[in-house]
Amino acid sequence: MELHGSGAFVTITDDNWRDDPVQEAAIIATGIPPTDDRESAIDATLNPGAYTAVVRGKNNTSGIGLVEVYDLNQAVPSKLANISTRALVGVGDNIVIAGFILGHNSGDDRIAVRGIGPSLTSSGVPNALANPTLELRNNNGTLIFSNNDWQDNSAQAAELTAAGLALSNPLEAGIVATLPPGLYTALLAGLNNGTGIGLVEVYDLGVTP
Repeated sequence: MELHGSGAFVTITDDNWRDDPVQEAAIIATGIPPTDDRESAIDATLNPGAYTAVVRGKNNTSGIGLVEVYDLNQAVPSKLANISTRALVGVGDNIVIAGFILGHNSGDDRIAVRGIGPSLTSSGVPNALANPTLELRNNNGTLIFSNNDWQDNSAQAAELTAAGLALSNPLEAGIVATLPPGLYTALLAGLNNGTGIGLVEVYDLGVTP
């Protein structure tokens, strides 16, 4: 795993999470160490900004993987305001599944989820997902919202636009929802079993309308 930042940030890398004794101790102290010594983990204190975690198979191997980000100090003013994942969207069990937890608050939160595909082509991404679809489910797997084209729901489209999150392609998907604290999953798939590289994003809008 690699953790990248901007500016003068020095990329942090890890192969097996127990390789560095200092990191090993810090990761154990979090209470969420990986269960396999071959898995990767990074404990870092970060300034506000944009960061990217890159997960790859050692020696160019491939397979299903999971990347997780935890806010270990929720008392500080900064927070995880946007989480996004880019991956190959397959079919069946191989769609992209992005889980997130709303916590540290007793009230509801307003979130936005976006599913991006065709507009990635202009950024030089090959084999972009032609027509993404989105589902938002709770921890019981119950469907809360679904969306194919982000402008299908005029009220949600207006809210996405007002938040500066309007999608650049009408075939891309977007959902805005007010949710209580809990565990949620955003599922990114291709319409009619389409496949390709897609991006799923989750934004904390912070207020309820």
